[in-house]
Amino acid sequence: MALPAAAEGVTVLDAARIHTMDPAQPRVEAMAFDDAGRILALGTRAALHERYPDAARLDAGDATVIPGLIDAHGHVAGLGLTKMRADLVGAASKDEVLQRLRAFAADLPEDAWLLGRGWDQNDWPERAFPTAADLDAAFPGRPVWLTRVDGHAGWANSAALAAVERDLSGDWQPDGGRIVRDAQGRATGVLVDSAMALVASAMPAMDAAATEHALELGMRQAVEHGLTGVHDAGVSLQELRAYQALADRDAMPLRIHAMADGDGEALAWLCDNGLYTHPDGRLQMRAVKLFIDGALGSRGAALLDDYSDDSGNHGLLLMTPEQLVDVATRAKRCGVQVATHAIGDRGNRVVLDAFEHVLGDDAAGDHRWRVEHAQILTRADIPRFDALGVIASMQPTHATSDMPWAADRIGDERIQWAYAWRKLRDAGARLALGSDFPVESVDPRLGLYAAATRTDSTAAPAGGWQPQEKLTAWEALRGFTSDAAYAGFAEDQVGSLEVGKRADFVLLAQDPLAIDPAGLDELDVLATYVDGEAVYRRP
Repeated sequence: MALPAAAEGVTVLDAARIHTMDPAQPRVEAMAFDDAGRILALGTRAALHERYPDAARLDAGDATVIPGLIDAHGHVAGLGLTKMRADLVGAASKDEVLQRLRAFAADLPEDAWLLGRGWDQNDWPERAFPTAADLDAAFPGRPVWLTRVDGHAGWANSAALAAVERDLSGDWQPDGGRIVRDAQGRATGVLVDSAMALVASAMPAMDAAATEHALELGMRQAVEHGLTGVHDAGVSLQELRAYQALADRDAMPLRIHAMADGDGEALAWLCDNGLYTHPDGRLQMRAVKLFIDGALGSRGAALLDDYSDDSGNHGLLLMTPEQLVDVATRAKRCGVQVATHAIGDRGNRVVLDAFEHVLGDDAAGDHRWRVEHAQILTRADIPRFDALGVIASMQPTHATSDMPWAADRIGDERIQWAYAWRKLRDAGARLALGSDFPVESVDPRLGLYAAATRTDSTAAPAGGWQPQEKLTAWEALRGFTSDAAYAGFAEDQVGSLEVGKRADFVLLAQDPLAIDPAGLDELDVLATYVDGEAVYRRP
């Protein structure tokens, strides 16, 4: 792209160092961009000051500048809802859950459902699923519905179970889901994967204003942590309309690569109307997010063999292989990118088999289909990612959150092929990194840290868990920048700092490529810029 040597409204940014993630010019001292947020030039301070003598100056001092960070798998509305519902993340017992719920319910209208998210029975002393009875004494009349931290199970009290139109007792199970029952066949209060819809359908629906508010809250948290883009993994048509309304009034502080939420209205709209991009360039929908299985923590991930800690349980397929092939075939015909959640080794194999079948000779083309999580694999399936041109969209903090109990679920042999970032990268796969917020924290610094250290916030275990799977700090940064941009068909616009691209960047107090990786989670985000404008500055 030919750009003028001088232009009105030019700003020159000076910094101690600017990491561009451009192999042809990896580090510079200065960057010039115009008032439309387009990068004009990069180089030395002296050269750019001479070239643009009348430009505005943005002096970052000793700060390090990196390209804007992109979370390749998050849930923006879900993140916003954490501010609108009871936050149960980190609750160390059922008693602590109840304490938080009582505090939150104090300000609720009497007829409102009590909603929350974030409980994890693996953090409790008993490590067992809770029951409706655990909630009933504190909330005998108000319906309570609490989503597990991974979003793949829900915990209801008796009032919420009573609101379901269908009788939940007996021995029947919904397709792709599980109602946990006692020995008498009565629902205990926990519903896994697709069974959650039975309670969700009884809840009052969110209106457009509440949806917009949730998206605004989620996007605000994202930019405060240095994110300039998010791949929103599962957006309904209602949520797309809310995003469009926000974009129309210039109220989107970052870029959203929205994925239609399964085989529903949003995918049908895409196929009827074509791939969507908002005129302001900050919103697009050209992908669909599907689910093949559940989560490891709730034993819903589909495994080839039994769970090591639950004999006879292979997990859940949320779609049949034939259904996945059908939806992927329609998406391919519409030019829609397919991104499929797969956690277990069986789930991943079913997805790779379906992709191979549907893509056929087009596997060598520029389809950029994705496996979201790619969490537990087999030796045979790892090289298939590169062979099929499939992107592994992975979340480093899942490994460090799951490591206390993951080997209990799948045993010492299978764990060698789980959270296998290094094996995948060495086999030629492209890794797009994210967090899966609000399942994990929205903070990308934690993802960089987990990727490079394989340790938790206390630096345990020493040397890292399965340390052979570590990434370098540069590889981790690439996963949150250029590779994430590629996974969202945006590498011509963002993901690196190059002439002609958007001026999306982050100012850090430290240099993430020079410090000990053990300090990556403590990087100080000074400011976040999108299109050359500050969307966040640290107070």
